[in-house]
Amino acid sequence: MIRGNEKFIIKIFNCCDFIAIQIAFLCTWWLKFMAFNVGDRGHISFEIYLFWSIVYGIFSVFVSYFMTLYSSQSRRLSFLKEFSTIFKVHFVSIVCLQSFLFVFRVIDFSRSFLFLYFINIILVVTLYRFLLKLTLKYFRARGYNKRFILIIGAGELAIKYYHQVRNHPQIGLEVIGFLDDFKQEHEKDHRGMTEIIGKINDLSLILEERIVDEVVVALPLHAYEKYEYIVQICEKNGVRLFIIPGLHTIFPARPHVEMLGDIPLVTIRDIPLDELRNSILKRLFDILFSIFAIVGTFPLMAIIAVIIKLTSRGPLIFKQERIGKNRRPFMMYKFRSMKQQTSEASNTEWTTKDDPRKTKFGAFLRKTSLDELPQFFNVLKGDMSIVGPRPERPYFVEQFKEQIPKYMVKHHVRPGITGWAQVNGLRGDTSISKRIIYDIFYIENWTFVFDLKIIIKTFINGLISKNAY
Repeated sequence: MIRGNEKFIIKIFNCCDFIAIQIAFLCTWWLKFMAFNVGDRGHISFEIYLFWSIVYGIFSVFVSYFMTLYSSQSRRLSFLKEFSTIFKVHFVSIVCLQSFLFVFRVIDFSRSFLFLYFINIILVVTLYRFLLKLTLKYFRARGYNKRFILIIGAGELAIKYYHQVRNHPQIGLEVIGFLDDFKQEHEKDHRGMTEIIGKINDLSLILEERIVDEVVVALPLHAYEKYEYIVQICEKNGVRLFIIPGLHTIFPARPHVEMLGDIPLVTIRDIPLDELRNSILKRLFDILFSIFAIVGTFPLMAIIAVIIKLTSRGPLIFKQERIGKNRRPFMMYKFRSMKQQTSEASNTEWTTKDDPRKTKFGAFLRKTSLDELPQFFNVLKGDMSIVGPRPERPYFVEQFKEQIPKYMVKHHVRPGITGWAQVNGLRGDTSISKRIIYDIFYIENWTFVFDLKIIIKTFINGLISKNAY
């Protein structure tokens, strides 16, 4: 159930989005036709441009509803995900606006104006929503715009959820109490928490007497027979219901539900890149980025190639087998940075800080990550991606999959030249277990914007790392 204040906030977002779009329109008009006078608006007046901006604003609000940009659960989402939705909404809207202009034969409408208009909308809407989100977090942390929660169960799982709510006051959730059939009060270690206010059979009475926005079920598996009653009561009272699965300790990620006929199937890991549109978008970006990178760094690669040939014997490019997507092996390319060695040594020995196998120039290449430039050809071939978990040699993969839980999950996506673990300092001789945590987070939370963030952080942090050797 969404109370009046939630509906009011959604209406505020509707109005603010529309106003932000018109502000973006005025900025675009001023920049395009007045400030720099860089374009001819043809036979179209300001009023006609404004009319289509109003049409766009109304249409984009409807699109925002369909893409759940106004969901009451958005308070739980990160701003990165919200930005991703904002971009999708206005990309769809601007394409539809162009279609409208074509259908109604508004042929003199400036195409450069549309492009600048789209950019300004993204900037203005994102900025105001970011500021509004900060403002809402500020007031929620101080007790305003609360959503009241009733927790069913008072065991370890329920207590863990309670502390998560308390640790994130900016979300604006408040627990009004617990219901449990076997406890009347919390154990000594948990005294001071919100009280146990009744048994599960009291749910109907409590929902009628008190304001409850959400019911969260945190019961063990053996209480399964209680679920049907809880669902019926919550639906009867129009209260939103959430269930923390009793198998949550087994589920290593957000579960994803698929349907086979009328039978729901729960997969334990939702991977955004399994969706065709996401995989196509990422692959197109990889191809374009790698082409630009190869062309842009070709003179540098030529210089590196000459120096390698002049300073040491052996092949220019070092090829080594790595394990990629779906556990398929591939040959990864690098500029050779070590003296010639046996394949057994290169495939089974870990590189150390003062490794005697490195050449002097090779040590520089590894420290600056310039030895990895040929991997853009791996990206172009489709063996790798610009962003993703770093690939490992088969010898170490066999070891790590036995020693480190969930290690093999990283092979659900293409390996990358850079990754979320690497931009957080986990390169070289660092914890493999921590790397996997970051890799899995990336796999489960992938967005195109997330990839851009990692690429930007790669350049901001610099390619030189104390752990790269």
